Amino acid sequence: MHGQNLINVISDALPNLNKSESKVAEVILSDPDSATQSSIANLAKRAGVSEPSVNRFCKRFNAVGFPDFKLKLAMSLVSGIRFVNRNVDPKDDVTSYTPKIIDSTISNLALIRDNISHERVNQVVDSLIQAKRIYFFGLGASGAVARDAENKFFRFNLPVSCHDDVLMQRMLASTGTTGDVFFIISHTGRTKEIVEVAEIARANGSTVIALTASDTPLAEQSSMALYVDVPENTDEYMPMSSRIAHLVILDVLTTGVTLRRGPDFLPHLEKIKNSLKSTRYSSDC
Repeated sequence: MHGQNLINVISDALPNLNKSESKVAEVILSDPDSATQSSIANLAKRAGVSEPSVNRFCKRFNAVGFPDFKLKLAMSLVSGIRFVNRNVDPKDDVTSYTPKIIDSTISNLALIRDNISHERVNQVVDSLIQAKRIYFFGLGASGAVARDAENKFFRFNLPVSCHDDVLMQRMLASTGTTGDVFFIISHTGRTKEIVEVAEIARANGSTVIALTASDTPLAEQSSMALYVDVPENTDEYMPMSSRIAHLVILDVLTTGVTLRRGPDFLPHLEKIKNSLKSTRYSSDC
């Protein structure tokens, strides 16, 4: 739980809480600010449980007791990560689901900001700089993210391509060699075809970098992985926050490669930018 926002942790744990714990959680989540000012007796009364039940609830979330829990809760409220109800309800109208989606994305990006491994980012940047060739793979919504990655990384004078067809991915992975980097993007990390592609590429000595959730088959089959753990119901809804998070991580990697290349590389990037000037109307129009 270290580094995580306590309010979001409680929200994510709700389905696994017992009846008494759920009552306490619902009271806290309905008004976290009030909970930080409440006495244990008052909170227990509002939740309809005993004071020992509240104490057990606090200990479940790694607090010594209720005062310690309130301190951790207060810290979560000022951590810069806003608590939001991520779940879109069938009864929601445009005035409720619009801010839910936007606020959920902001919350998840802040969560990733606070938990991303800077050491791992550096390792990935090293691999990308040293690559002889980079392939960006993704399926479905992740295919669009892979296309964006290609658009960013071709600027670095590297052979770069994007592929969202699994048969082409398998063929390219089977011909990969040492020095090739296969950057595979998948929110779930559990699509069998994409995991098999990672296995094929690694078997041929290529480096496989995964942008995925932790503890997934894809992460296990990769040489290294950047973890993006955001709660998202992709069984009922299309990927939303995860897709935005992946795009932001790619911006981080692009920036890392640019800075590592140093100032001598900037004229090349400027040349690409200048090539577009003739395609745009002036700002005076």
